[in-house]
Amino acid sequence: MTTAVVLIEAERDAMGTLGGALADLDGVSEAWSVTGEWDFVAIIRVPRHEQLADVVTGQLVTLPGVTRTQTMVAFEVFSRHDLEAMFSIGG
Repeated sequence: MTTAVVLIEAERDAMGTLGGALADLDGVSEAWSVTGEWDFVAIIRVPRHEQLADVVTGQLVTLPGVTRTQTMVAFEVFSRHDLEAMFSIGG
C-alpha cells in the first residue's frame, strides 16, 4: 500500500464543493478542509505506487477549482495506538 498526502490550493468559488469532489475520487481515503496556506489536504491510499499518478495528475488536479498542489509520499506511519501496542506487556 502506498500513501500520499496532497496539499491543495483552491479557487475561492470552489471552497464549498471541492471537499466532496475530492472525497469521491477513487484512491482518496480522506479529504480535509484546513487553515493556513493550503485549503485542503487529501490522503491518498493506493495498492501500487504507480497508481499515484493516476489519482493525482489524472483526476485530482483536473477538478474544477484546484489551482495548485504539493504531493508528499509517505515512507512510514506512526500513531499513538501503534506505539502503545508495541510497548504494552500483557494487557
